[in-house]
Amino acid sequence: MQVILTQDVKSLGKAGTLVNVNDSYARNYIIPRKLGVEASKANLNNLKLKNANEAKIEAAKVANAKDTKAAVDGKTVLMKVRTGEGGKLFGAVTSSDVAEAIKKEFGIDVDKKKIVMDPIKQTGKTEVTLKLHKEVNATVTVDVEGE
Repeated sequence: MQVILTQDVKSLGKAGTLVNVNDSYARNYIIPRKLGVEASKANLNNLKLKNANEAKIEAAKVANAKDTKAAVDGKTVLMKVRTGEGGKLFGAVTSSDVAEAIKKEFGIDVDKKKIVMDPIKQTGKTEVTLKLHKEVNATVTVDVEGE
């Protein structure tokens, strides 16, 4: 019997896949526990529509990430912070500070979790990577100056 999995099943596969299983296994285990549904024409059509919709959403996310990359890639963000002797900062510049500076300067929201960097504790220029999507990365230069 063919079954469309609605949840991940350890020995069979991931949610949304079409698998062949024993009739008794499907009727006694998978279907009663709502781990899958029988692969009828209507359910196969729903699966096809769901996969097409997910692909469309994913393409929109990639396009949005590419637009963001085009707007910020290779640009410099200037940050003025309080410093002590020798250019050392009071505290550090973190990813949330960089995200706020990008929003202020370019008007683009970037999640602080997508900014890959170590805290900046000295004045100067530092390269920061933005992981906008699995396929799209951008690089921004953060220029830290003392006040």
